[in-house]
Amino acid sequence: MKTRRDIFQAIADPTRRAILTLIALQAMTPNALAEHFDTSRQAVSKHLQILTECELVTQKQQGREIYYQLEAEKMKEIDQWLNQFRGLWEERFDRLETLLKNLK
Repeated sequence: MKTRRDIFQAIADPTRRAILTLIALQAMTPNALAEHFDTSRQAVSKHLQILTECELVTQKQQGREIYYQLEAEKMKEIDQWLNQFRGLWEERFDRLETLLKNLK
């Protein structure tokens, strides 16, 4: 049985993050995406397959072309996970700011 990749495995790769950034602006074909990378179209297709498995992108057929588009709703999972750390970071930055003011 094949284990399903999770969303964090998908965004761990810099090429996949770049693909997400590109298709956040507009839906693109694999060939159009491949033009942005110094890699083969097959490599880009593999990245798209992983992003599709993780439901971060969806395919839409338009004529003979397949366009990939971002599933922005799915990105909320990343935001929700990161949100648990925001309070901690803000607290530490506030303490650092206080410390720096006291040192002046």
